[in-house]
This record gives sequence, structure tokens and C-alpha cells, in this order.
Amino acid sequence: MMRRLFPHPVLSLLLVVTWFLLVNKLAVGSLVMALILATLIPLATQAYWPQKPRINSLPLFAAYVGLVVWDVIIANIQVAKIVLFMPRDQIRSAFITVPITLKSPEAIALLAGTITMTPGTVTADMNGDGTALLIHSLHAPDPDAIRDDILNRYEARLKRIFE
Repeated sequence: MMRRLFPHPVLSLLLVVTWFLLVNKLAVGSLVMALILATLIPLATQAYWPQKPRINSLPLFAAYVGLVVWDVIIANIQVAKIVLFMPRDQIRSAFITVPITLKSPEAIALLAGTITMTPGTVTADMNGDGTALLIHSLHAPDPDAIRDDILNRYEARLKRIFE
């Protein structure tokens, strides 16, 4: 019965945590609302989840999350330096095509989300067959290095986690 009520328990847990982070208050009313959302949203979106995402290694996934958090902190500092101290005419924005070999839709979505969450970069598009992402970088003096960094730092880890 619990499995039918909570078809995606990890999503339900994330929704509860997210709700408490949004309301920033521990109260019975907040808990009730969090439980309502954690029950209804997974049930309403169940049809769009034909298969459960397969995570091969939770420790690798936890390490990936830690890496992304660290990279977001560092990127915030780098973007602040670029915006505050670099003359506008020296900023080299660029669109970069990143070829990907990930097959799992969840892994591709996580890669695109990671790129977008990291300040200074945003995923702008994905080609029709899912083999390349188009990203925009605020400052890309060496676009090939940014592409290689994304492939080596994120895609390689996501392959080990999902495939």
C-alpha cells in the first residue's frame, strides 16, 4: 500500500525537504502541506515516469552532489570576479556544443541541470537525437577546455552512476 501511495519515495522525500526549505519554518501546518505535496505530486506525475531511474551507486551519486555543490560555490566567486572586475570588452561569451554519450534521460537531464545550476553557464538547447547540448558560457576564453571539463568532470561521473 505504501508503494502505491508513494510511487517515487525519493521524490516524495525531496519534496518534503524542499517545502521546508521554502517555508523556512518547522510547524505542523508546514508538515501537513509538505506531506500533501509529497503524496499528490508523485501520484499526478506517475504516468510520465515509465521506468524508475536506475542509480547504480548511491555513494557515487552523493559524491557527485558534493562535487556540484563545490563547483557552484567556486563558480559564484569566479562570476563575481568577472562581473565586478573584468572590463566588458575582455569578457568572451560563447555558445559551446558539448557532444554527449549518455543514454539515460535522467542522466542527460541531470547533466543539463548541473550546467545550468553552475553560475556562468546555462544549457540552452539539446539536439534532436540527444547527442549534444548547446551551452552558453559567460566567459569562455577557451571553449574547448570548457567542453572537455564538462565531459570529464560531469558526464564521466554520470555514466558511472546511471549506466
